Amino acid sequence: MHAFNYHKASSVADASAKLAASDDSRLLAGGQTLIAAMKMRLSAPADVIDLGGIAELRGIKIEGASITIGAMTTHAAVASSNEVAKAIPALALLAGSIGDPMVRNMGTIGGSVANNDPAADYPAALVGLGATVVTSKRKIPADQFFTGMYETALEPGEIITSVSFPVPKRAGYMKFKNPASRYAMVGVFVAESASGMRVAVTGAGPSVFRITEMEKALAKSFSADALKGIKVPAENLNTDIHATAEYRAHLVTVMAQRAVDQALVK
Repeated sequence: MHAFNYHKASSVADASAKLAASDDSRLLAGGQTLIAAMKMRLSAPADVIDLGGIAELRGIKIEGASITIGAMTTHAAVASSNEVAKAIPALALLAGSIGDPMVRNMGTIGGSVANNDPAADYPAALVGLGATVVTSKRKIPADQFFTGMYETALEPGEIITSVSFPVPKRAGYMKFKNPASRYAMVGVFVAESASGMRVAVTGAGPSVFRITEMEKALAKSFSADALKGIKVPAENLNTDIHATAEYRAHLVTVMAQRAVDQALVK
């Protein structure tokens, strides 16, 4: 690990000021990606700004027909939240499936969303539920937030403060886990809400994406059988040591069917 200057931010405004004062800085949330990258010298920022002491970035609250989760709220806190379990059970189950206990107790929703790992779970939930990413400067719809592999719509100096999820009529999430990392080789989030049907896929491609053909089929019949004949093209999907693009394409349909079955469980 290269030497760096450590800064502990006391507020979002303080973190923004520290970001503006440095030409080469990174924000530290849960550190589950950044610290590992720095240890391997894949990332070598001159300044690291720790968000861990900012109380306003933590917490879960119900706001009308939505649930808002602070950016520094850990996966474990989301998984164990009675509010989340009652409003969006699939979101609590998703959070509880991330990594292992250490990762869940250190990793944060804001850090995961900002990092946008192509195999991360949260992007599927954000897009699948039509969530809104709230930052220090604006509000960004999830459909516009994830722009590519490890790329987002965040601008320099912009800090995620919370994520707001509309409460759906029903939702489900299922993933095929990498047995070592528990990252999603393919994860599918299915949700039915007042605004319509949404099916979001993570792990299969360079970034999270929706499948409109499945959404139309589920709008006619919300059942696993409605997805049986739908084949996802393997073109542009990921191929690596864990799975080919063709296998991932097959898994998308299987996981989508299982997510629907989960959503139907009362």
